[in-house]
Amino acid sequence: MGRRTQAERSDATTSQLVSAAQELFGRNGYAATSIDAIAAAAGVTKGAAYHHFEGKPALFRAAFVREQEETAAMLGRLAMSEGDSWAALRRGCRTFLERCLDPGFRQIVILDGPSVLGWEAVREIEYGHTLRVLLDGMRMAAADGLLAEGNLPARAQLVFGALCEGGMLLARSPDPEADLPVLAAEAERLLEALKP
Repeated sequence: MGRRTQAERSDATTSQLVSAAQELFGRNGYAATSIDAIAAAAGVTKGAAYHHFEGKPALFRAAFVREQEETAAMLGRLAMSEGDSWAALRRGCRTFLERCLDPGFRQIVILDGPSVLGWEAVREIEYGHTLRVLLDGMRMAAADGLLAEGNLPARAQLVFGALCEGGMLLARSPDPEADLPVLAAEAERLLEALKP
């Protein structure tokens, strides 16, 4: 096997830094995580971290994007395993709420994301990942005649907003495991209201 190119080494270092950032931001939160700690966890120098990222906010954004990519991929796989578009849509919404129980996702996406990145940047990133999966699912359900006519992009944003608020309730709950079934049932009622 030949030597890695500079681009391959650079990609590997970037990936190591993002993985370390995702782990530390997810465990300790944005405020309690330093670039020094991320560089050490990635096994690189602080200078290497700054070579690949402008600073801590850029590293956080990369960790946020990776959380979105992983969640969107998981939701896409689950949707493909369902028998019909309505079942896929229902399962996707519940799975998103379940994902909000994951400590790293909760800390990065629900708790720190909006304050570190700002609402517009968060929604822009989500639109390319988790919100896109929801919109695709709603389009499939509409094509199958399972959703009432209307503006699907606007409807998807409203449903997604409700799911994100559900995630926030879970994130701030003293007993999120106990609250999950209640919130999932309410999300199901919201979806049922969209049927023709």
